[in-house]
Amino acid sequence: MHDPFEQSLRDMLKASPSSRDDDACLGRVLKTANRQVGAGDLFSLLGRWLPALMIALNNGSAHIAPVSRRKSTARTADKAD
Repeated sequence: MHDPFEQSLRDMLKASPSSRDDDACLGRVLKTANRQVGAGDLFSLLGRWLPALMIALNNGSAHIAPVSRRKSTARTADKAD
């Protein structure tokens, strides 16, 4: 699978040493890597948050149904004496 970030790293390493500053190059690489890792973590968090919310809604939906406090006459009629 083609990874543009990996390709850019390879291009930086192959560049002529006289035209680049190693500290600045390393800083750019680390900044880009941190950005990509942060974005991946954010999408991962959102990806896990949505199913968790759906599970919570599904488990809590049974408790939302209205409950009647009146006594049912069918229950007392079915009891054996």
